[in-house]
Amino acid sequence: MANDRDHGGGSGLLATRGLSVYYDQFQAVREVDFSIEAGEIVGLIGANGAGKSSFLKAIVGQVDRIEGAIEFCGQSLTSMSTPAISAAGIALVPEGRRLFPSLTVDENLRIGLSIGRRGPITLEQVYQWFPSIASRRVQLARSLSGGEQQMVALGRALLTNPRLLLCDEISLGLAPVVVGQLYEFLPSLRTSGMGLLIVEQDVRRSLAMADRFYCLLEGAVCFSGRSKETDRDTIMQHYFGV
Repeated sequence: MANDRDHGGGSGLLATRGLSVYYDQFQAVREVDFSIEAGEIVGLIGANGAGKSSFLKAIVGQVDRIEGAIEFCGQSLTSMSTPAISAAGIALVPEGRRLFPSLTVDENLRIGLSIGRRGPITLEQVYQWFPSIASRRVQLARSLSGGEQQMVALGRALLTNPRLLLCDEISLGLAPVVVGQLYEFLPSLRTSGMGLLIVEQDVRRSLAMADRFYCLLEGAVCFSGRSKETDRDTIMQHYFGV
């Protein structure tokens, strides 16, 4: 069972009510109530198959069918296309990065510019944040290391100038030093009021950065709370369904 339904105050930046996600007849997410405020970092944790990625994909309109409500800045997203959701201010850094391998670093990044909102984040700003890819602008994406590819994927999402950034397992398969660099950088984005929803199997790292967390078990929220006020052992018991 969830705790005292500490989901933050009000509807905030994004909120879901009774959100269920389906792939054909399979239900991946079950009646999830969730919220995130501007400038807040929220962690979404749970074992493999708990429904974390499906929840993110539902927000950006990439699932077969949903029931319930998704509201972003007071606007319903349930009938909007993925491009319209991106233009409204939500960006997803997907698991596996999903770059275009035959395009250069610069060309991959410019895709973010072409589909997003106008805002303060520019191509040069991304290259300042990630100097290791700045020197590889004309290289094909497939020639980059895993960490460099992740920086391009993150930069592409940021170039849409999102109000809400969704990150799906961005540390997966990366060297610890690269993971450390990414997780040192991400909290700096909140100074602009950007909200961050982080899906991460590394529970320790996720809770260290997040203001609040939701734990999913078999597609449903089984526990939630404020990261610094919740005992780690209690979280892990819910994580494994004990």
